[in-house]
Amino acid sequence: MQVPLYQAKAEFFRMLGHPVRIRVLELLQHGPVPVRDLLADIDIEPSSLSQQLAVLRRSGIVVSVREGSTVTYALAGGDVAELLRAARRILTELLAGQSELLAELRQVDVPVPSAPGGGEG
Repeated sequence: MQVPLYQAKAEFFRMLGHPVRIRVLELLQHGPVPVRDLLADIDIEPSSLSQQLAVLRRSGIVVSVREGSTVTYALAGGDVAELLRAARRILTELLAGQSELLAELRQVDVPVPSAPGGGEG
């Protein structure tokens, strides 16, 4: 039985749902990066990075190339970089809306005028 498209999308986003994987993809947006450089940019143990790279490689989002003792990773296609740019635009809009709301909340409360004749009665 074929997996429904919405389920496949959910699994795709679940696969992306790890901060290290997102950071790796961000670093690969501008071209191939050797593993040693990824390790230098991401504060993580080599075995943990290797595990996260394996998830991305199995999913087909990244590819690896070995040249001697150097392993370099690259995005398999430009669509992933576009997805990251779209996520950045969406987050920017969401956070801008939240900052506007926060600014409104931080405004000095305007005193509510008391009712005419406002004495005790």
